[in-house]
Amino acid sequence: MAQLLKKSVKLALVQLASTADKAHNLSHARTKVLEATSAGAKIVVLPECFNSPYGTKYFPQYAETLLPSPPTEKQSPTFHALSKLAKEANAYIVGGSIPELEEKTDKLYNTSLTFAPSGELLATHRKVHLFDIDIPGKIKFRESDVLSPGNKLTLIDLPEYGTIAVAICYDIRFPELATIAARKGAFLLLYPGAFNLTTGALHWELQARARAMDNQVYVGLCSPARDMQAEYNAWGHSMAVGPNAEVLQELDEKEGVVVQELQAGRIEEVRKGIPVYEQRRFDVYPDVSEGKIKFEG
Repeated sequence: MAQLLKKSVKLALVQLASTADKAHNLSHARTKVLEATSAGAKIVVLPECFNSPYGTKYFPQYAETLLPSPPTEKQSPTFHALSKLAKEANAYIVGGSIPELEEKTDKLYNTSLTFAPSGELLATHRKVHLFDIDIPGKIKFRESDVLSPGNKLTLIDLPEYGTIAVAICYDIRFPELATIAARKGAFLLLYPGAFNLTTGALHWELQARARAMDNQVYVGLCSPARDMQAEYNAWGHSMAVGPNAEVLQELDEKEGVVVQELQAGRIEEVRKGIPVYEQRRFDVYPDVSEGKIKFEG
């Protein structure tokens, strides 16, 4: 069996505090990404909605137009900032997510852009599952009041390393996405996400470890830093999880950077020890990765 991760690579998760000033947010992201790559990171992840405050009322105000691609710098300053940064840093940049306006339909999306070290856009992921929850006395939030859902699973080939999957925040609660990605050969599942103080305390680490355990792959979660002066308070605790569901590194709620080496051969070692991939019973239940699936990337 060929190794899913062709050679070991350092992953960075950059936990940022975003402000109402988009230009500042982009400049600050650049500083922290370069800090991560100076420590050897070759895959760098930014948080969900890293270029703006998080909240339904902010999505229309901060939205950028990405299509047709490439957009002009006026249409999407973030697209161009990330493209230049990937080239400057000589790294793959998973640009967290940004609010996107599709002008021809007037629809808004929560969208992640991934760039190669060449500065080329490799893939776009629109958040598939919208965060609509109501926990009495705790939190009520409805992304669908403003946003439209994406409709594709995003797998991205990094030629030197292998395949990664990118999804956004609430997407992590739907294990089908992760299972399909892993069965299609992804060595790493990445989720830029802004869990809140209620769901973060309950399920942030649990979801990360569960997706890793289910699929015996690496998982990375990248959160905004917590700002108790903001309307929405992110959980923080960005973390890297190994294929045996062990937390490799975790931040607290403040700004910070995780740089974690993902080891080639580790996935295969774990799968040999607990061989669920060979023991699945597709005569009893169907293989979800064999269904009609829309891919992007």
